[in-house]
Amino acid sequence: MKKTIALILAAIMVLGMVACTSDKEDKPETVGEILLDAFEDNSEGTAQEIAERIIGNEIIPFMGGANPIEPGYLAGFDNVEITDFKEGAMFGPMMGTIPFVGYIFVLEDDADVDGFMKTLKDNANLRWNICTEAEELTVDNEENTVFFLMSPKKFEEQSGE
Repeated sequence: MKKTIALILAAIMVLGMVACTSDKEDKPETVGEILLDAFEDNSEGTAQEIAERIIGNEIIPFMGGANPIEPGYLAGFDNVEITDFKEGAMFGPMMGTIPFVGYIFVLEDDADVDGFMKTLKDNANLRWNICTEAEELTVDNEENTVFFLMSPKKFEEQSGE
């Protein structure tokens, strides 16, 4: 009888661990994962429209804004011009030292999307913002539209909540 109860309890524990593990893997938990999901769910429109939707996400605890950008030197990158995009928008906090900066880049139809994303990753500087450092770098794409974000993993840790 004791062996049967022990086996049943062991089976329940294994099932409980499997259930908890699969939930954590499926649910985005970091700022980058959540905002990337928002981008993937709604990547249609101009770079400016996409950036405005992302900065308006409910997880963002600060007043943010989105602005169109031109190819050249961009905040968050080390002494390299970011070019080879036909349309771009930056999104981030209106002011403050929050280590958060994001971009939406729309590339030409025949562009090397993987090469462009590699350039972004290779030249991103998580310490671009004075006195703070981003914890997470997220770069992905939907066809010729590229999502780039440097951010804290959680906003609670940044604001001391």
